[in-house]
Amino acid sequence: MSGSQPTPADAQATLAAWIAEQAEIRSRLDAGPGAGVADIEQVASMDGLSMMQAMLRGEGRAPSIGRTMDFGLISVEYGRAVFQGTPGPAHLNPMGGVHGGWYASVLDSALGCSVNTTLAAGRGYTTLELKLNMIRALNPNGQPVRAIGQTIHVGMQTATAEARLVGHDGRLCAHATTTCLIFALRRSDAVSAAPSHPPTPSQSAS
Repeated sequence: MSGSQPTPADAQATLAAWIAEQAEIRSRLDAGPGAGVADIEQVASMDGLSMMQAMLRGEGRAPSIGRTMDFGLISVEYGRAVFQGTPGPAHLNPMGGVHGGWYASVLDSALGCSVNTTLAAGRGYTTLELKLNMIRALNPNGQPVRAIGQTIHVGMQTATAEARLVGHDGRLCAHATTTCLIFALRRSDAVSAAPSHPPTPSQSAS
C-alpha cells in the first residue's frame, strides 16, 4: 500500500509549486543557448551528471523534443532524473485521449537521463528496450505531471532503470522500465543540427 493521499489543499499547493518551478527553469533555459543538439565534444568532456546540471543552469542546449511535446527536465541527482510535462490538444489521439507516445516520451526521458547521471566523461547511452504500463488516462487540461526516473543497475555495457508518472495529487498515471546500452562517445556519434536534404536531380546526375 502507498502512503496516504494529500489533502486537496496540499495538492493545490503542490500544483502551484510545480508550475512555478517549471516556469523558472524555462526562463533560465530561454536565456541560454536555446533548444537544439548538444555539442558532442562538450558532452564527451563532462560526466553525465555535470552535463545535465549545466543544462539546467542554462549553459547547454535543451533537447528540442521538449518544446515539441511540452516537457522538460526539472531536477537531477546521481541515479535520478525528474521531468515535468503538460499534455495538451496537440498530443491527442483520434479518440481524444492523450496519445500513448506522449507518456512514452516523457518516461523514456526520465529513464534515460537517470542512467546518464551515472556515466563517466566520454560515455553515452541509448535506449534498447522500453516497457510501459498506462494506469490512468491523462487530460489535456493544462495540469502538469511528473516522470521520476531512478536507476536499478548500471554496468559497463548495459543499465536498467524504472520510472513513475504521477500527478500533483500523488496519483500514479503510468510506470515504465528500460534497458539502455552504454558505449564510448565518438565524434561520429554526433547528429548534425542542420537538416539533411536529398540531392537535386542535377546533383545526382553530376
